[in-house]
Amino acid sequence: MSAAPTDSSQDLRAGAGGDNRLVYLKGRWIDNWDPENEEQWEREGSKIARTNLGFSIYAEFLGFVVWQLWSIVVVQLQVKPDGSPGPFGFAFTSSEAFWLISLPSLVGATLRFPYTFMVAKIGGRNWTIISAALLLIPTTALSLAISNNPVDGQGGTSYHTMLLVAALGGFGGGNFASSMANITFFFPQRTKGWALGLNAAGGNIGAAIAQFTVPILVSVTALVMVTADGEKKVTPNLPIAGWFWIPLIVMAMGGAIWGMHNLTSAKTDFGGYKAALKDPHLWWLSLLYIGTFGSFIGLAGAFPKLLADTFTSYSTLKIPIAGTIATVGLAFMGPLVGSLIRPLGGRLADKFGGAYITVIAFGSMILAAFCAIQVLSAAREARLNDARTAADTSQYTGIPIEDVATTEAPPTYFWLFLLCFLGLFVATGIGNGSMYKMIPTVFAHRAGVADAQRQSAGISTERKTSAALGIVSAFGAYGGFLVPQLFNRTLEMNADNATVVGTVQDSVASVSTKVVDGYQLGLWWLLGAYVVFLIILVALYVVPYIGRGTRV
Repeated sequence: MSAAPTDSSQDLRAGAGGDNRLVYLKGRWIDNWDPENEEQWEREGSKIARTNLGFSIYAEFLGFVVWQLWSIVVVQLQVKPDGSPGPFGFAFTSSEAFWLISLPSLVGATLRFPYTFMVAKIGGRNWTIISAALLLIPTTALSLAISNNPVDGQGGTSYHTMLLVAALGGFGGGNFASSMANITFFFPQRTKGWALGLNAAGGNIGAAIAQFTVPILVSVTALVMVTADGEKKVTPNLPIAGWFWIPLIVMAMGGAIWGMHNLTSAKTDFGGYKAALKDPHLWWLSLLYIGTFGSFIGLAGAFPKLLADTFTSYSTLKIPIAGTIATVGLAFMGPLVGSLIRPLGGRLADKFGGAYITVIAFGSMILAAFCAIQVLSAAREARLNDARTAADTSQYTGIPIEDVATTEAPPTYFWLFLLCFLGLFVATGIGNGSMYKMIPTVFAHRAGVADAQRQSAGISTERKTSAALGIVSAFGAYGGFLVPQLFNRTLEMNADNATVVGTVQDSVASVSTKVVDGYQLGLWWLLGAYVVFLIILVALYVVPYIGRGTRV
């Protein structure tokens, strides 16, 4: 790898031509890159940009996989409702599990700030190689930590060590910022929303693929032992959750080495960074992005646990594979639809304006959250009625009170709740795509460009925009920490207030619904936040621009 060349004598020219000809330099650097020049773009720029986009998506995809591994693994490490250890011997509490889920997002969000600089410092291709290599650390550490599992409640990796290993997963979260900062230089303003949306979606879908693939791998590669009395004992192969991705990471490094390029024009210098930080709109856009992407990544991390806690019997799918039954959580469907729809958000924003599409996204998020709350409330009442009826007749049925308290609502409520959450994920995906079109448009408009939807404001504004994209993505990623911790707090609050003194039926009702009530309270807080985000968006990026006869 090499730093940006400064001596034009080092170049290997692709051929003679006019000023819009690309110049190929050593170390896979390209000079004279100008995607706004339609002749250059059609002749050779488009192909190069799409190739770099493809390899960037693959590397970022693996980053998201690594970032979200703990959201799947943690479900297997929790203590069971009866107080016994989980299937792999660990017995972490609900609160401890939420910390293991959210810590990678906290670290990943923070890493996005320095990652933004690295594209300008050493080149987009070069940093993709390094950032992909760093993913080998958390995958290896996760597998080794889980392999040291407790036996009969003794030994095993400690919780504090697990926290440190989970923090290493943040390496996967940092990739997004550098990838987006890099790709924004490759595409013209008129297609930037589509390109950034596709790049982000390809990465985001890693969360869904991980949540779908890992449970299958754990089941298919499970260790089967026959005890002395001839009984089969199946031990889930949880360490495969890390080992499986290592060869794919090595492939990403190879793809970046031989398929990607560095651009000499891709410079996000400290001046551009300072200019972005001084712009008040950077902070408003960062806040709004917490609402869209923060919701996406936070809910993606919390959704497997949320479904397992509220609809235990219905939240998984049994799939016969290779002579065994793989149990796959349906939570993967949320990040899947949110990721797949993201490019559409960018495409619609290219056509109608990012602010308008984001308004629709926030409105849809409010509606979906409200519907999810109502379904949970209805399921809670159904569970209450069943529990009270069974408690009244327990002396005839012989069913213990604690078993009655865990009776679930009919499956109809689960499917309605899943549908509401899929709608919420779709809305966050649309908002993610439209926001990433909106950001460069806002900065281009503030630089004096009349048609900021389609025209660039020049390389200096592009560099400022690149810095802004990295900063905004970093703040948005903190939602991956905030949302799980919000649910953690509302569950704790509800547990503290759940003790009921009165009839047996009342006590049963309290035990059977306190978890549902905790998640319901968390969703109310999210809904309130979405309303605030929508008001800010309309006040700053819709109404003022209507008065100017334009849109962003």
